Amino acid sequence: MNIFTVFDWSILILFFGVLGYIIWWVINQKQESSEDYFLAGRNLGWFVIGASIFASNIGSEHIVGLAGTAANSGMAMGHYELHSWIILLLGWVFVPFYLRSTVFTMPEFLERRYSESSRWILTIITLISYILTKVSVTVYAGAVVFQTLMGIEFWSGALIIVLLTGAYTILGGLRAVIYTDALQALVLLVGSITITLIGLIKIGGWGNLVSELEPSHFNMFLPSDHPDFPWIGMVFAPPIIGVWYWCTDQYIVQRVLSAKNETQARRGTIFAGYLKLLPIFMFFIPGLIAYAMSKSGQLNYTSSD
Repeated sequence: MNIFTVFDWSILILFFGVLGYIIWWVINQKQESSEDYFLAGRNLGWFVIGASIFASNIGSEHIVGLAGTAANSGMAMGHYELHSWIILLLGWVFVPFYLRSTVFTMPEFLERRYSESSRWILTIITLISYILTKVSVTVYAGAVVFQTLMGIEFWSGALIIVLLTGAYTILGGLRAVIYTDALQALVLLVGSITITLIGLIKIGGWGNLVSELEPSHFNMFLPSDHPDFPWIGMVFAPPIIGVWYWCTDQYIVQRVLSAKNETQARRGTIFAGYLKLLPIFMFFIPGLIAYAMSKSGQLNYTSSD
């Protein structure tokens, strides 16, 4: 069912108008080499790099998934956000090697360090994992949002997402991706903070939220036998996974490879690290608010999914 008002549609049209202008501007820039296309000419500053890293990590699956997790299990999942310091390892430990090697991709870096076979192994693993985890989950969550808010049939929403993102990525290259990421990061921040504030007003303030929920919902260290988020796993797993994701994943590394120089790349990782702390407030708290409102009868939902 479509629940959009005229104001909602106006905001949506404005957003797509600005997004369309950015894409048009980027597409009309001269791209004289593969470096221009795949790495934006290695000429980007820290702000767009940091915003793009953040937006690349936070997609529709995070907006839906983290809020649902908070409603169901509380704040324990927030450990992954608190380990944003790992992004600094990318800037200070890994970036010098990546930039000096002048590679385009992580498989290419592996080939130079080891062998051609290692390049192909990483390429195959990366493509399969992207399809099974990132692409499929992101498209699914985005289609759910289209279906819930705009009444668009699920598969139609999924097709719209794939076609739109595929079109501007193919036509504009990495520069189009990074600049649209920067815009989407700004919209994401403003929209999520607004939702959080409106939710707190609806529930009667932070004090009412705390009193409505069990203390365990605010506990980030759950018992070691917890079925989903045992504290041992939540303390030790995020750093291990984080080093792989933030420091070696092509999805993230390609952003810093587009930097003007090492300094801009490092500043971009600092900015991204700060932004990565915000989901605890922007996504988890709305999930807690939704759960509290359901307990008080202000909101009805059958599943935190």
